[in-house]
Amino acid sequence: QVQLVESGGGLVQAGGSLRLSCAASGRSVSSYFMGWFRQAPGKEREFVAAIGWLGGSTYSADSVKGRFTISRDNAKNTVYLQMSSLKPEDTAVYYCAASRRGLLLNDFDNWGQGTQVTVSS
Repeated sequence: QVQLVESGGGLVQAGGSLRLSCAASGRSVSSYFMGWFRQAPGKEREFVAAIGWLGGSTYSADSVKGRFTISRDNAKNTVYLQMSSLKPEDTAVYYCAASRRGLLLNDFDNWGQGTQVTVSS
């Protein structure tokens, strides 16, 4: 079983930046797809970004393309989400997740507890 712990969330003004980290433990996630999801109050959890095993393939939601970048450091068993040009609508709890099967939401079966990101206008 993989344990995931997110960090780096906080309060930031619109236009600002944050970098989220997701530290994995229990086993190496080098062979896992890793993803970031978010959930705003009253809304369903939505996909933000994902990255393949070696980091060569990345995928982002249209709403964050050009602003958010996902990366991974397999030596540190850690995944990152660099967020720039933040908007108030990016406010949500951000979750890190791991999958060995694929990139669909239901494929991710290891989840962190989440970290709150709040963007003020």
